[in-house]
Amino acid sequence: MIRRPPTIVCYICGREYGTKSISIHEPQCLKKWHNQNSLLPRELRRPEPKKPEVRTITAKGFYDLDALNEAAWTSAQSQLVPCDVCGRTFLPDRLIVHQRSCKPRAAK
Repeated sequence: MIRRPPTIVCYICGREYGTKSISIHEPQCLKKWHNQNSLLPRELRRPEPKKPEVRTITAKGFYDLDALNEAAWTSAQSQLVPCDVCGRTFLPDRLIVHQRSCKPRAAK
């Protein structure tokens, strides 16, 4: 059985990155987040995401990647905003695009 290399979930965007490249990705992702957030209408702007602190260390002295990834995924999902009409969740910049075509369902 082939073992997949360990990956870490970005707490900002929710994508997986290798253990070496996550330290390069996070500052760039946060900078991109700030740029996109500043372009949104004031009512859709969000507070800056905070990196989750997971203090779960295994017996061998390593971080528990599963707990770390779960906390990061939850943080990334909390950035989503629900549509007022259908309830689906989107990133704020995508919500604007979605709302152009989202119509209330006709009563049966």
